Amino acid sequence: MKILIVLVLLVIVGSLGSALYFLFKDRERSPRTVHALTVRIGLSIGLFVLLLIAFGTGLIKPHGIRPGFDGNPQVTPTPAQNPR
Repeated sequence: MKILIVLVLLVIVGSLGSALYFLFKDRERSPRTVHALTVRIGLSIGLFVLLLIAFGTGLIKPHGIRPGFDGNPQVTPTPAQNPR
């Protein structure tokens, strides 16, 4: 699954690069830039849907970021309550 995600990301970046190339090299008004950007948007939406499906079916699992260097979460003390 990770390989598929990386491949789709690379294709998205490639499509963005080709849109940039067509933007600078096409002097006449050709639709190649718009087409490349449309492909990039479609691939991005497809990747997002793929990630949602993979998460929903359990193929990928989220993991939290641990704030401590030793792997243990750090507990912040709560401020003392002032009696009124």
